[in-house]
Amino acid sequence: MFVFNPKATRQPYPSALKDVMDIARAEQSRQWLATWPRLNPGATPLYPLPGLAEQLGVAQLLVKDESVRSPLGSFKALGAPIALVRLILRSFPEQGFDPQGLLQGRYAQALADFTVISATDGNHGKGLAAAAQSVGCRCVIVLHAQVSAEREQAIADYGARIVRISGNYDASVAHAAQLAANNGWTVVSDTSYAGYEVIPRDVMQGYGTIAAEIAEASAPTHVFLQGGVGGLAAGIVSYLWELHGQQRPRFVMVEPEQADCLLQSAVQGRAARATGSVDSVMAGLACGETSPLAWRFLETSVDGFMTISDAQAVAAMRRLAAGSARDVPLLAGESGVAGLAGLVALMQDAEQAARLGLDGNARVLFINTEGATAPGVYAELVGETAASVLGRQQVWLAKG
Repeated sequence: MFVFNPKATRQPYPSALKDVMDIARAEQSRQWLATWPRLNPGATPLYPLPGLAEQLGVAQLLVKDESVRSPLGSFKALGAPIALVRLILRSFPEQGFDPQGLLQGRYAQALADFTVISATDGNHGKGLAAAAQSVGCRCVIVLHAQVSAEREQAIADYGARIVRISGNYDASVAHAAQLAANNGWTVVSDTSYAGYEVIPRDVMQGYGTIAAEIAEASAPTHVFLQGGVGGLAAGIVSYLWELHGQQRPRFVMVEPEQADCLLQSAVQGRAARATGSVDSVMAGLACGETSPLAWRFLETSVDGFMTISDAQAVAAMRRLAAGSARDVPLLAGESGVAGLAGLVALMQDAEQAARLGLDGNARVLFINTEGATAPGVYAELVGETAASVLGRQQVWLAKG
């Protein structure tokens, strides 16, 4: 399903939004993250896919590969640590903590009794657990019924205490909030709700690092972004919108058909809930309720909203893994391929594609937000192990 956004505008970046997130704070976050030992140095790759671009009929297709941002395997390694650092700086202003020193563990003794908690589908929880372990504070992660044991173990490996509940992601968010209230802990969530916006803002601000690297290396006319609660998209959109103003790229939002909260938000004109089961193979996007804070940035900047099926996502995973003589093989997880799957689906509707300007002059970018964060699930869906795909990628790059 695809809907054009009747509220989309091409105006300068509004000052009301700039007061919440701006390039200056995104760059500050980027500087702090630059010395975190758990991030790989430098920008992540921006690969051209000329073979696929030709098949789809666009001038250029680029993929920003966040799977290699860090050993954590996803873009969430950027949001959680920034939110944790800014939270600690606000909570202990008298200590004079150095932000980079926090991520290097210099103040672990002073923070040993400080506890943060979050609900997660996997990647945010792993990012927060890793950041808390680096900082030296305690971390509790609430997981819902659909989170695999494999993802649970990956989070536990970073020292987090795991709490399991029945129900879906939204139920885990509510449970985390209750545990925090009962124990005096602090919720570090990537979704906002009434009275809770500062920390989700900081999470989104961390994602500005991706947008900054995109802007330094390319000038896309179209950016396809995955949904979830909207935090990643808001972080990317805010940076590129402020940078380019009225000449911003066209943004298209893609989410699972079972978790269509952002599309429903566009239809209803307000932050809304999903209409489906919120049970998708795209685990990181299986969110039932739009973040109201993220929606403030997306409401007038996203040009179109669409949903894809699990089968379309798996097909995109396999296409990227296979590569071709002209396209590098890529390790892309279930949620990482949403942008590509959306583009492929949209190009099959000539009228909609033309209305969005997706033609032979279009320069399209999507973000591979995760690698094989659940290796067993990846191998089952793709029919090939992550190690095998990476091996073929190394051979391809060596030839190039």
